[in-house]
Amino acid sequence: MPYEERTYRKFFSKQDMIHFEVAYKETDLDIGISKKDFKPELIKKAKSLIVYYRQQLEDYIKKDPVFARTLEPHNILLDAPPIAKEMAKAAKQAGVGPMAAVAGAMAQFVANDLVDSEIEIIIENGGDIYMNTHRTRHIGIFAGESPFSNKIALKIEPSDSPLGICTSSGNVGPSISLGKADASVILSKSAILADAVATAIGNYVKVPSDVEKAAELATKIPGIKGAIIIAGDKLAAWGEVELVDCKP
Repeated sequence: MPYEERTYRKFFSKQDMIHFEVAYKETDLDIGISKKDFKPELIKKAKSLIVYYRQQLEDYIKKDPVFARTLEPHNILLDAPPIAKEMAKAAKQAGVGPMAAVAGAMAQFVANDLVDSEIEIIIENGGDIYMNTHRTRHIGIFAGESPFSNKIALKIEPSDSPLGICTSSGNVGPSISLGKADASVILSKSAILADAVATAIGNYVKVPSDVEKAAELATKIPGIKGAIIIAGDKLAAWGEVELVDCKP
C-alpha cells in the first residue's frame, strides 16, 4: 500500500529552536532551526526539497533497480543523480548496499539546500541526524531494551559541526539489520557515511561480546569520528565521543 503524501504535523518552539515536521511518502523529517533564522516559508521549501530528492532517487531506481535492493556495494550508472552517487560512495566504504545511507543522505541534502551554512539546523530522519549547531547539545541514545537506553547522551560541541549522528539497530525500528546490536551509533562529518557505517557495524554484532570488536572495526573506515556500540548490558565507545548522563 503506498504511503499517503503528508505535510508537517508539528510546529512548536523548543529551547532556542523552532521545530517542524515535514513528511512525504516514507520520508519523515523533524527539522529544528534557530529561532532568529526561522521563517514560515522554510516549511514549504523543506517539503519541496524532500519531494525533489525522493523523485531523483525513484527515477534513478527505475533505470537501476538493483540499487534499491542490493545489500552489497553497487556500481551505479554514470548519469546517476548526486544523491545516489554519494549514497553509493559511502556504501562502498562501509561494505553495504546504497540504501543503507538513504536516511542520512536525505537529512544532509535537505539541510544543505534549506539554509545557509552559517545557520543552526538539526534534521532528524528516523533516528539519523544531521546537525550544524552553535551551542552545546546533548543527543540521547535509545537502545531498545538495553539498560543503557535513554540513560546516556552524546555531548556535541559547536566545533564538531557539521556532524552526522546515525544509528542502526537489529532490535528497534523497521530498517534492515543483519546483526543484534541494540544501537550502533556512528559519528562523521558526513551523515551519509555515518548512516552506511552504522548499518555495517551493526551487522557485525551477533552477541553482546562483539561490541568491542565492532567499535574497533569502525576505526578502520576513513571519515569516521567516533562510534558507540550497545548490545544488552555491553557498551563500547571509540574516537571523538563524550558520553554524559541523560537529563531527566
